[in-house]
Amino acid sequence: MYDAILVPTDGNEHAERVAEHAAALAHAMDATIHAVAVVDVQSAAGPFSAGGVDRAFVERLEERAAADVERVVDLAEAAGVQGVETAVLEGTPGASILEYATDQGVDVIAMGTHGRTGLGRILTGSVTEHVLRRAEMPVLTCRATERSHPAGDYDDVLLPTDGSKCAGAAFDHGIEIAEAVGARVHAVSVVDPTALAASPDSGPTPEMVERFESARADAAESVAERARDAGLEAESTVREGTPARAILDYAEERDVDLIAMGTHGRTGPRRLVLGSTTERIVRRADVPVLTVRARGRSD
Repeated sequence: MYDAILVPTDGNEHAERVAEHAAALAHAMDATIHAVAVVDVQSAAGPFSAGGVDRAFVERLEERAAADVERVVDLAEAAGVQGVETAVLEGTPGASILEYATDQGVDVIAMGTHGRTGLGRILTGSVTEHVLRRAEMPVLTCRATERSHPAGDYDDVLLPTDGSKCAGAAFDHGIEIAEAVGARVHAVSVVDPTALAASPDSGPTPEMVERFESARADAAESVAERARDAGLEAESTVREGTPARAILDYAEERDVDLIAMGTHGRTGPRRLVLGSTTERIVRRADVPVLTVRARGRSD
């Protein structure tokens, strides 16, 4: 499935951590790594550079970017990756990464994320968030946490589902990764009783909860069956609670190595107001998260 994996880097610990995971995937799938860094001269120069910057300043930025790229090359070669392409780009990071990904026909983008939350994140955004919202190809994100250190092949891959087309966008990717590394698939669906309530003062009826539990159990088992049809060990589970929290708790309890989820890829005020389960998991997960955009569902 993956022939080319793009790894943008700025040299921080989160970028290096996701590069380790990208290298492991590239080795398992015999894919090429594209290691790139973006020199954003305008941002680096700051607001007091109306008169421009000299060539020496730009060269220092390019040298730093080249060193960051070389670190990804070292990680890829240490993982046994045979093909590595490199580039130092110039421009706005998010736009430059997406343009490169399209031009080179990469299959997945692997990026580190700080997991920022709150007003500062909404106002300033991030390069990773910009790419997540707009990329047509899957995006693998990872924070540098104690649990996110790669430790050999993935043993357990988690595929959350609510039975929707959006959730289903990730199943083929998650199952193919599991096939490549011989991982067990966990298909999990969550029933959130608070979301079923008719009003804040009245909870859902037992019959309503039972209907939803049955539907979610069918959705999870359908995903597990797809994995079994591919020759993989798989299990299905229904949890109760807030979706993001329930999924993250399951991932920790079962020592999951990768979460693969669908995303709408929404932008604009609606996304900022509503948020999404996928976004919360990307920000908070202690393991890599692969997000796959559902076609035709962006706002």
